[in-house]
Amino acid sequence: MKADVRLIITADGSHTAINNVLDKTYHSIHGAYQESQRVYIELGLLEALATFTDEPLRIFEMGFGTGLNALLTAREAEAYKRPIHYTAIEAYPMSVEEAHQLNYDQLLGTSYLTDLHESPWNVPVPINPFFTLTKLEGSLQTLQTDERFHLIYYDAFAPTAQPELWEPEIFRQMASLLLPGGLLTTYCSKSYVQRNMRSAGLLVEKHPGPPRKRDILRAINPA
Repeated sequence: MKADVRLIITADGSHTAINNVLDKTYHSIHGAYQESQRVYIELGLLEALATFTDEPLRIFEMGFGTGLNALLTAREAEAYKRPIHYTAIEAYPMSVEEAHQLNYDQLLGTSYLTDLHESPWNVPVPINPFFTLTKLEGSLQTLQTDERFHLIYYDAFAPTAQPELWEPEIFRQMASLLLPGGLLTTYCSKSYVQRNMRSAGLLVEKHPGPPRKRDILRAINPA
């Protein structure tokens, strides 16, 4: 089922989408690009690249959404010349027509957005020589995989919209997907989310967030 969305411009000039059913944005209205860059690239990807240096990096994204996190990751994969295998799950994909209206390529000087959104589902697709995308259409609760990941971008809608995606059993599932030393980053820093992560055996760190966001979280799988 396609998402019912409308696009808006955020404070840093980049687009985000509003889910009309949930009445929630996919990114911060204070800057979609700045939020993704801080939460997922600076706090997650760059740390993972420095930590896991001897093998292709495997990333799992909860919530493909507008494709911004994948786009930024593809850009960094090419810049660092590090192979990245990127798996994203999305229950309600944007239509390709709506995705074509997003301004990320123009704003960031990239050229991957169309390929990210037009790539077929459920099969690996090379986006550039260092970045391979596998999009899975479905819900996180029904995900079945034997793959383990170095890094998880946890980008579900806010707990007020989808509380079921912030419960202890979800973070136990996320912990089971992480390799030893693997990382999970998310924009949500609510106290009960931190408790739920810790109950799954994850080590939780608070870090300064993007504009107008005091704290964001990075969790580490110590197993």
